[in-house]
Amino acid sequence: MESIKNLPVAIIGAGPVGLAAAAQLVRRGLKPLILESGPSAGTSLRAWGHVRLFSPWRYVVETAAAELLRSTGWNAPDDDALPTGTEIVEQYLEPLARVPELAKNILFDAKVSAITRQGLDKVASQERDAAPFQIRYTDKTGTERSVIVRAVLDASGTWSRPSPMGVDGLPVIGEKGASDKIAYGIPDVTGRDKADYAGRSVLVVGSGHSAINVVLSLLDLQATTPATKVLWALRRNRIERLLGGGLNDQLPARGDLGLAAKAAIENGRVKLLAPFSAQSIRTKRDALEVDALLGGQPERLAVDRIIVATGLRPDLDMLKELRIDVDPAVEAPRKLAPMIDPNLHSCGTVPPHGVVELIQPEQGFFIVGGKSYGRAPTFLMATGYEQVRSVVAELAGDHKAAREVHLVLPETGVCNVSTSPSAASSAGGCCGSPAPAMVDACCVADVGVREAGKSGCGCGSTALKQSETAPAQ
Repeated sequence: MESIKNLPVAIIGAGPVGLAAAAQLVRRGLKPLILESGPSAGTSLRAWGHVRLFSPWRYVVETAAAELLRSTGWNAPDDDALPTGTEIVEQYLEPLARVPELAKNILFDAKVSAITRQGLDKVASQERDAAPFQIRYTDKTGTERSVIVRAVLDASGTWSRPSPMGVDGLPVIGEKGASDKIAYGIPDVTGRDKADYAGRSVLVVGSGHSAINVVLSLLDLQATTPATKVLWALRRNRIERLLGGGLNDQLPARGDLGLAAKAAIENGRVKLLAPFSAQSIRTKRDALEVDALLGGQPERLAVDRIIVATGLRPDLDMLKELRIDVDPAVEAPRKLAPMIDPNLHSCGTVPPHGVVELIQPEQGFFIVGGKSYGRAPTFLMATGYEQVRSVVAELAGDHKAAREVHLVLPETGVCNVSTSPSAASSAGGCCGSPAPAMVDACCVADVGVREAGKSGCGCGSTALKQSETAPAQ
């Protein structure tokens, strides 16, 4: 057992939460081993690098990470400035990954395919908790490798698993076949992807702030290319809920986003379709024909491009040989799920949480960060930092600190928001991983809730819940 304790603690993903976990391990005198599927830190954030967050730098930089960076002479960004995904990578994550204590323990281009107990499959119970973990991964040459560790923090995010267009959770018939004309998350419609959307008829599907940001960016494009048409489909009619807050939102960029979207609808620059349920998609020459139910009635749309901003979901395939316990609906750790279930909670009723809610039947294994929220769209980067602080304290044997609450969030009147790209100068996204968008939710507790000992949730995934095609968050 003593030799197992001397093994490193593995972290899957070198995004904000993964590197924060590594910094916390270093602070506690433990050795991290970070496996990142991309070629550099924050690879998934670069996928939504054009998105500006709602939250200022003060909520982006993690405490233990800042300590390591300051030891290298790092110049911290302005606490009150709103960073883009690219700025987070270049000014924070990449410098952090270069800190010697972390740099020597990071494997880039390491795509994890499976995690198990050394010498034991999922069924074997004898001396299971005493066995180290074995992680199987492929390196950039495609060579399969494995590494042995004492514990695992899965901070791989949800970016690689965007939710499909169908209201039933499945891809719409024909969706996969039309993939060359369908984008997921928050494409850079006024920048690198402009040629795909300028002068086109574009259908945006989604009801979160990721979708709002996409719509507003398309309107910016429309201002310079008037032939651009914008159709916005909400799978459920929740527009008032999404656009609420406005001037009451104490993250001004997010409040402005809702107000701008509301104005665009009122002045007719956006055609709103709600409630909308796509039934099938067919390719017609260079365009798409979408058969749908609109308000329960058949509707046929002809569009050139579709952008699906309907959220993200966790990839649990790599965990099949581990004993994990996730909620069947939310796909979050079972103890955490009732606290974040969007069917039961708004952001302001999500209490602080840490190792107690994240413990799995597989001792020493934890799902953290955006992936810990499963399909719930209410994750905030600061929440992930609190998770890894608590988990690392537990691994270090400091059970008291692991159960303390060190989380302070800004007050806001808006819930169920998602990260998305900046469309107007005042608009912003959420904590990446991008609306992350498709992280589709950004929200935190109000003063009353926090004084009652609870906190709210925040951005829903980098921006992301965009979490789509990139590595970890």
